[in-house]
Amino acid sequence: MTQPQETLLEFPCAFPIKMMGETREGFAEAMVEVVRRHAPDFDAAQVEMRASTGGKYLSLTCTVNATSKAQLDDLYRELSAHAWVKVVL
Repeated sequence: MTQPQETLLEFPCAFPIKMMGETREGFAEAMVEVVRRHAPDFDAAQVEMRASTGGKYLSLTCTVNATSKAQLDDLYRELSAHAWVKVVL
């Protein structure tokens, strides 16, 4: 009998993580700091930023070199717990 796969991802892989929060000074820098704690090789120059139509919200997409499901779970947990973050996808 085969074990069920824990994830469909094959590691390592490029994995985009999107987070959204209210536009504020230092939001992008704070999010990059969190991402780098879990993916030290993340290049901040690769962050994709998009403001909402009214400019109230900012979304960031950070594509990390994911090495394990545990790494991604920990990253999602820390981003989701951050006071400035509204949504993590």
